[in-house]
Amino acid sequence: MERPSVAFSAPGKVLLAGGYLVLDRNYTGLVCGLDARIHVHVQALQTTPGLSLSEIIVKSPQFRDAEWRYGFRETEVHGGIEVTQLIGHSTSSQSRNKFVETALSYALTYASTVDHIKITPSSITILADRDYYSYSGPSSSDMPKESDLFVDFNVSLNKAHKTGLGSSAALVTAFTAAVVAHYAPRKFTDMKTSREKYILHNLAQAAHCAAQGKIGSGFDVAAATYGSCIYKRFSPSVLESLGEIGSKDFSDRLQALAEASTSAVVWDTNINKVSGVMIPHGLRLLICDVDCGSETVGMVKKVLQWRKENPEEAQLLWENLHIANQNIMTELFKLGSLHDGQSHDFRNLRAVILSIRSLIREISTRSGVPIEPEVQTELIDSCCQLPGVIGGVVPGAGGFDAVALVVEDKRDVIDSLHRLLDGYLVEGARTGGVNIGKVRLLSVKQDDRGVQKEDLAMYRGWVL
Repeated sequence: MERPSVAFSAPGKVLLAGGYLVLDRNYTGLVCGLDARIHVHVQALQTTPGLSLSEIIVKSPQFRDAEWRYGFRETEVHGGIEVTQLIGHSTSSQSRNKFVETALSYALTYASTVDHIKITPSSITILADRDYYSYSGPSSSDMPKESDLFVDFNVSLNKAHKTGLGSSAALVTAFTAAVVAHYAPRKFTDMKTSREKYILHNLAQAAHCAAQGKIGSGFDVAAATYGSCIYKRFSPSVLESLGEIGSKDFSDRLQALAEASTSAVVWDTNINKVSGVMIPHGLRLLICDVDCGSETVGMVKKVLQWRKENPEEAQLLWENLHIANQNIMTELFKLGSLHDGQSHDFRNLRAVILSIRSLIREISTRSGVPIEPEVQTELIDSCCQLPGVIGGVVPGAGGFDAVALVVEDKRDVIDSLHRLLDGYLVEGARTGGVNIGKVRLLSVKQDDRGVQKEDLAMYRGWVL
């Protein structure tokens, strides 16, 4: 039976409020989904007559040398589908892609378990919307057109500069959806039912944590699955008993985890799609890319270590920041509840954003971690001096990463930001040795859609 060609995409995210707090189940985070998406296309592997292959080929054609070939086998004692990277092919990357490898193994294991199917060779193509990475074309004259959804980034994947939109979570989520839909189409069809999204969310959380080598908060996978939401994390104990691929009964445990089909599996995460998650009409969320990323894991470890060593001091800051985060959700909800024609007063929203920034800088100073570094402070302050710019934050874990701005949704406001950033310069000596490149305004905006099935026609020219 010819398996269906399918494609799914999942959005990036901005953690607008709740950085560091979202790691603790006592607090929540405000996560805004974006219209920048990671796309994954899966089709049966085409071979010449008489030639039989037992491999799965994964390509990311926007980057140089970004192809991975995997052998696969069903392990004994219900241990799942184990994949092994095949090294040595002339077109294949010699480096591992842990997120692809883990997501592939988990998705194949789940599909083969629920549908009792034999895994056959396939070709998988990964494509990223242009704003996930800083463009590195040969010259400014070669910058892609605004109408280009996908572009050739002209670098190898390990040299590409991410813009901090959550590419790994979006990749794992879209990848898992597409692979399961290809091999077990009766289980995943179009991701329009709450049950499909629930299973995908749980499966992608497990794969993403395994690929990272740690159990994170999961807000990025939640946004990739559901779109904008108020998020409270799951208890880490949910994943602790899953074990590893190849261990006895892993496939059964993975199915039970994804479907929460036994009383032993309780996903206690809370994903609220209803209140306070929309950027109100008249406002727009914008992202500034500073062409430089931060080592998020290292920053988080240092902040959590400081919190552990200074529990009373940290608890007071956490509680104050939690109150400020609740205030911004309340203010956004109030603004979103206004009827057409009612005047919008953004002074309270501006004050709440300033209070969040003040508390973040205090945590930054006391922990010694550059959550909002001086150069980012100056960048945000410069933007906020422009009429129509309500406020800005360093989202998520912060650092030398993208900056999120809340602005009035007016053409002249956005044009003035472009003019400011076109000439914006950062002196290298003031960044603590971190190399910050050109600052630019990304074209992304908030989009509340989560994972979705895509029309195959949009990938012409990229999928062979």
